[in-house]
Amino acid sequence: MIEMKGYRISLIRHGQTAANEKGIYIGRTDYPLSEKGRSELAAKLDEFEYPKVQRVYSSPLRRCMETAEILFPYRELLTVPDLQEMDFGDFEGKDVSALIDREDYKQWLKGGLKARPPRGESMEEVCVRTYKALHEIIMDMMNEGITHSGVVTHAGIITNMLSCFGLPKIDRREIVCAPGEGFEIIVTAKMWQQSQAFEILGLTPYTKEEEDLFTEEEDSFT
Repeated sequence: MIEMKGYRISLIRHGQTAANEKGIYIGRTDYPLSEKGRSELAAKLDEFEYPKVQRVYSSPLRRCMETAEILFPYRELLTVPDLQEMDFGDFEGKDVSALIDREDYKQWLKGGLKARPPRGESMEEVCVRTYKALHEIIMDMMNEGITHSGVVTHAGIITNMLSCFGLPKIDRREIVCAPGEGFEIIVTAKMWQQSQAFEILGLTPYTKEEEDLFTEEEDSFT
């Protein structure tokens, strides 16, 4: 009999840093959460219901690990190096006003899988890396019997995951991910192994009303 168990993953963007507030490109630079970022996450905990995950996987950068500790304080936290943000190379630490007149920046903004910042990563390389991260997470969930996990990572990585591997297909320019928020996906072993794809379920965290509906649905199956 074919195993059709669904593995649910909540993809969540880290909270704000001082660099985010200033509109500065940060990829690998290891900024912590700002006080504003911490306050916003605390407010979201009061306003929303975050998913009741069994394990959390995080980018090793501080802004993600600190977010995971605030949103999921009592869950095991594992770091996955390939969940790190895109390497912006020479654009790192600069805002748009400092880059807008540069020809290499203009070329990069035109997009394309092979476009890359000088000494940075191309979108193609990020896509390969996010596949490796997802594969590591999904295999660990299957091996450990985990049916719902949280993944705390970066906006660019979430956008890349959804646009490269998500169904239905979404234009990456239409994917908006606020700090402390994200998307829920579900995947089966067959779907991942045969198609390297997952289904996009919707947004996370939930409103209080949505959480009540989820609870009722789960109770109806028990």
